[in-house]
Amino acid sequence: MNWRSGRKAVWIGLCILLGAALGIGGWLTRAGGENLTKRFIMTHMTNPNGTLATYLQGADSVVPELAAGREALSESLGFWMQAALASDDLAEFERSYEQLVQYFIASEPRYIAWKLSGEGEAQVSTNALGDDLRIIGALLEGARKWEEHPEWIETARQLTNTLLSRSEKNGYLVDFYDFARAEAPDTLSLAYVDLPVLEALMQAGLLDKEAYGRYHALLQDMPDDGVFFPKSYNVVSGEYTYVSEVNMIDQLLVAIYAGETTKAQSLHSFLKREYEQTGMVAGQYRRADRTAAVDYESSSVYGLAIVYSLQQGDPVFANKLYEQMQRLRGQDERYPGGYVFEGNTHIFDNLLPLLGEYAIRRGGHGK
Repeated sequence: MNWRSGRKAVWIGLCILLGAALGIGGWLTRAGGENLTKRFIMTHMTNPNGTLATYLQGADSVVPELAAGREALSESLGFWMQAALASDDLAEFERSYEQLVQYFIASEPRYIAWKLSGEGEAQVSTNALGDDLRIIGALLEGARKWEEHPEWIETARQLTNTLLSRSEKNGYLVDFYDFARAEAPDTLSLAYVDLPVLEALMQAGLLDKEAYGRYHALLQDMPDDGVFFPKSYNVVSGEYTYVSEVNMIDQLLVAIYAGETTKAQSLHSFLKREYEQTGMVAGQYRRADRTAAVDYESSSVYGLAIVYSLQQGDPVFANKLYEQMQRLRGQDERYPGGYVFEGNTHIFDNLLPLLGEYAIRRGGHGK
């Protein structure tokens, strides 16, 4: 519903992965331990009300289904909360929770609006499942990590109850629910099937074991073409859907979530081969012949690919991806630490690299 059209993406499982690894030093910081990407986001990508702007440069929204200018996304908030968890930043996590409650959550029923104006006004009546699960997972992990915030668990419970009562169809949650029209699609994007969060919900007593088993089987049993995963699942017909050109953000998210099953390895081999042959990973590929469909690199892709490679037990490749990602950073002297291109940038091209940077700092051994 936002970046999914143009390019959608890490969740409680990422935080567990990052927290489990050891640190390797201060590659990503200047003296004093300051992360420059984080500083760029806080300085240049933050609206006066504290919400994260989607783009560095302001612009009017023309297509309601896409975010523009300084509009804020629940997806950004979820990634930012994961970054706070990964960096043990309790104060920032608490501020994120305040934004969630003050701006993003509707009063009745309790659901998360997927997009806000730069001033913090919700002008949509829909949620976004992947974003919801990411935030809910972060709340559960934050409550486990810092303990003194039972209100986070209660908010996670309320949001989960809304999802299960409104967004479930034929035994599965679907991509979104329109609370104004009382409508929902029949599709479940596989990049939204966040198995680590769904497992955490089961452990917290918010999702039954049978339901979790359905989602696990959905990724475990999904077909693949030897490299790429399907894009979505129709919860009514039971059919998986492929697209001719795959977005690597979607693919990496599915692969990371499928790491809870036995279906996550084929994409890793492809990434390594592609990098060895071309010196880069492109943002999109043609499914039919595995060739790049675009000529650009994406810092978002590299950020997720780092996390995925570490999950696959390959820190050597993760470090190569990190070095390639860093070549895209700081190219605009006006915005040190940012992944800025031609005077503009998308928030995800900074948030996902930030998560990759934290992953490298904690687990990137093997150079």
